[in-house]
Amino acid sequence: MTQHMQTQMIAQDRIQTVLPLDEKLEPIFAEVVRRNAGETEFQQAVREVLESLGHVIAKHPDYADDALIERICEPERQIIFRVPWMDDSGAVQVNRGFRVQFNSALGPYKGGLRFHPSVNVGIIKFLGFEQIFKNALSGLPIGGGKGGADFDPKGKSEGEIMRFCQSFMTELHHHIGEHTDVPAGDIGVGGREIGYLFGQYKRLANRFEAGVLTGKGMTYGGSRVRTQATGYGTVYFVQRMLGTKHTDLEGKRVAVSGSGNVAIYAMEKAIALGATVVACSDSSGHVIDENGIDLDLVKEIKEVRRERISEYARLKGTGAHFLGSGSIWDVPCDVALPCATQNELSGREAATLIKNGVLAVAEGANMPCTREAVRAFQSAEILFAPGKAANAGGVATSALEMQQNASRDRWTFEQTNARLSEIIAGIHDRCRETAEEYGAPGNYILGANIAGFVRVAESMRAHGVV
Repeated sequence: MTQHMQTQMIAQDRIQTVLPLDEKLEPIFAEVVRRNAGETEFQQAVREVLESLGHVIAKHPDYADDALIERICEPERQIIFRVPWMDDSGAVQVNRGFRVQFNSALGPYKGGLRFHPSVNVGIIKFLGFEQIFKNALSGLPIGGGKGGADFDPKGKSEGEIMRFCQSFMTELHHHIGEHTDVPAGDIGVGGREIGYLFGQYKRLANRFEAGVLTGKGMTYGGSRVRTQATGYGTVYFVQRMLGTKHTDLEGKRVAVSGSGNVAIYAMEKAIALGATVVACSDSSGHVIDENGIDLDLVKEIKEVRRERISEYARLKGTGAHFLGSGSIWDVPCDVALPCATQNELSGREAATLIKNGVLAVAEGANMPCTREAVRAFQSAEILFAPGKAANAGGVATSALEMQQNASRDRWTFEQTNARLSEIIAGIHDRCRETAEEYGAPGNYILGANIAGFVRVAESMRAHGVV
C-alpha cells in the first residue's frame, strides 16, 4: 500500500467514525480544534476522550464546572527550541526540539522523548494528552508530558547521535528535574540516547540527579525490567483480558507489528506464556514465520546489527518469508499487538483481522488503531485494549525507577517484574470495573478514559483554578 493510499484510508476512517458529543462537550471540542488547527492526531485523541466523558457528565454534571475539562485539554506549558549540531563532515545541522508539559495534577510531568522525522508539536501534544490518562491509570504519583525532536537517528554515526543529544539536552535541562519533569525514551530514544542525554545533564547541572531521566543503564541508576516493561505489560494486560473469557495465551497465534523495543519484548513475553508469534514488521515490510518467530535472530538484526527486518527471511531461510507490500494484519492470528506507531491499523485491516478470527487486540503503541478500526473491533465484540491502558507498563516501571533512585535502592528483576504485573492487573481491573459502573461492560476504552479522567479531575479540583 502506498503512503498516499494509507493517508486517504486513515482520513476516511476519521470521517466515518465521528460520534456525537454531549451538548456540553461540543463547544469544548470546537475550541480545541480552533486552537490546534491542523493537529489531527491531537484532535483525534481529545475527541476519543470526550466521547467517553459524556457518560461522566450525565452522572456527575459538576465535572463540567470551572472549565475543568477545558483545562485538561490545554497543556500547562509548551516548549519549542532550536537544536543545532555538527555532523561528521563538519556541517552544522538544525533540528527542532519539543517538550509539552501537559498536566502536573498528580505529580511531576512524566513521558518519553521521541526522535523521528515525523515529530511536530501536534504529535507531541497527542502523546502528552494520552500520557495524562495512562499515568493516572497506573495509580502512581506522576503527571503527563511528552517531548522529542524531528531528528532521525537512522543512518547517523555514534558521534553524530551523541552531539545531537548533547545539544538537545543543553536547552532541555532548563525545564526538567526529578520534582518537575522526568523524561524517558520512546521511538528513536533507547539506552544509548538516554546515556548521552543524562551525561550532558549531569555536566550542566553539576550534580548526579539520578531521578531526572528514566530508562537509564543499570550501571548508573537504571531499573531492571525497564527495557522489557512496555512489551511485557501489554502482554500481561492481554493475558488478564483473555482470562475474562476463560482462556489465555497458551497455543494462540500472535502477530506483532514493529520490531523495536516494545515489539521485541511483547514477543518475548507472549512466547514465554505459550503463544506462537507468527509475524513481525518494520517500516520496510513484514516477515512471516509459521514455525514461530526466532526472537534471538530478531534481536540480533534489530538491536546489534541495526538492519531491516527483511534480513530475517534471508538469514532464517526455510519457513520464513518477507513481504515488502501488503499488511501484517492480513496474517491470520488469534491476538494482534500493534506496537509500531500511531494510526497504523486501519478499518479495512481490522475487518480482515475479524474475518480471520482474531480474539483480542491490544495497543502496544500509542493510538495505533484508527477510529474506524476501534469501532469495528467493538462492534464485533473483540476484546480491545487501548494504549493508555495496555502499554502503561513502560511508564509504570519508569515510576518504579524513580522510586528506587529516590531511596538509593535497586530491586531484583523478579521483584520489579512482580510489581509491574501487579500494576497492570490493577489497571485492567480498574478499566473493567469503571466500564461496568457506567453501563458499558467490556468497553476498555470508556473504562480507561473515565477512570483516568476522574483521578486527574479530582486532584485538579482540590488544587483550585490553576
